[in-house]
Amino acid sequence: MLHNPHNATDHPPAMPVTGDQQLLKQLNRMALVRQVSAQPGLSRAALADVLGLTKSTVSQLVRELMDEGWLTESALLVTGEVGRRATPLHLDPGRLALIGAEVGVDEARVLATNLLGEVLDSRIIDYDDAHDPASCIRLTAQAMVRQARRLARASFPGGARRVLGLGIGLHGAFDEHTGVLRHAPHQGWRNVDVRAQVEHHFTGTVLQGLPLYMQNEANVAALAEFEFAGEAVGDPLIYLSISYGVGAGIIVSDRLLTGVNGFGGEVGHAILQADGPRCSCGRRGCADALIGLATLLGDEAPSYAALERLYKRAADGAPSTCAAVAAAGRQLGILLNNLWAGFDPMAIVIGGPALRLGDALIGPARATLAGYADAAMLTPPELRTSHFGADAVAVGAAALARYRLTRPLDLQTMERRAVRAA
Repeated sequence: MLHNPHNATDHPPAMPVTGDQQLLKQLNRMALVRQVSAQPGLSRAALADVLGLTKSTVSQLVRELMDEGWLTESALLVTGEVGRRATPLHLDPGRLALIGAEVGVDEARVLATNLLGEVLDSRIIDYDDAHDPASCIRLTAQAMVRQARRLARASFPGGARRVLGLGIGLHGAFDEHTGVLRHAPHQGWRNVDVRAQVEHHFTGTVLQGLPLYMQNEANVAALAEFEFAGEAVGDPLIYLSISYGVGAGIIVSDRLLTGVNGFGGEVGHAILQADGPRCSCGRRGCADALIGLATLLGDEAPSYAALERLYKRAADGAPSTCAAVAAAGRQLGILLNNLWAGFDPMAIVIGGPALRLGDALIGPARATLAGYADAAMLTPPELRTSHFGADAVAVGAAALARYRLTRPLDLQTMERRAVRAA
């Protein structure tokens, strides 16, 4: 029986045996990895009980996973029982690596993590021309190759590591089935075949042929919290990203909700105000147009320098800026209420560059959400900020790789969808 490690009280139905023994073995291997990730320190016997596998099967799979660098043992536990003492198992932080990249609006960020999501190395890449997708993608892919080469060196801190998989987070509506970024409004990109370009730049390098996954930036940032936060993060979980625009990553029952075409979570285009200001999508009153930093910049074109000037005006108490930020915060509170009503999450995590505005933005949002909760006589979900700060999307891209690799059935479904899309 396979088991959902994020909800230890559930008992999912038995997986039908299809005759594909290799798939069944991989399902069980990755179920072990996910369970140890969710409950570090479990013994082989405890894993057998939780997952409904025989002790001999678990022992064999654990031995393989330890040889490959997925798992490691710690000191023996004295249980007081007669026989072999229990040996706690943990994810091995020292031998494998994941590479994650954010193709941002103003710059790219490339980093490596271990299996626990701890950042091993991080680089920021300046673009030559932020409006040229081919150039930005090339620079990002080349930086990922350089990152892999650094990881392979014996001189790398902690020793050489093997790269398991790669992830990329993209700003805009990304079609995971085809690898095409349909629209990135704050970059001016449309219908960019990101996957084909990245794979072209990986050809003949150490990254050629490695598993490569891509998703919208809010989705991967949600996975950073879900996979790597190191505590009971809650499920359902919503990650709300506030940058030039607004997006959400939504996880329900251990699954990232991406929608039919991969565009799930585009809450920036939820209507908050009938006949409100016009949004870049053509609608009026979207969350993007009421909350996004592009709106708070006014007549200034989105850029890193423009954002720094906005943060300074807010910190200096400029009246017009503070009023605009507070108004955006109240609209944010409305959006939070709508997400709460729609998904009843255990937690909503807020991330993105807008966090630099601090309580000037989040304070009005909390007050608005609390007002709705009081009116309904309900307790609102936990509201907190991202664990990973400016690295949230790049760490999330690495988390996307771990998330996909440890869910083999998801990969089969994705492959079938890609074939149909082609």
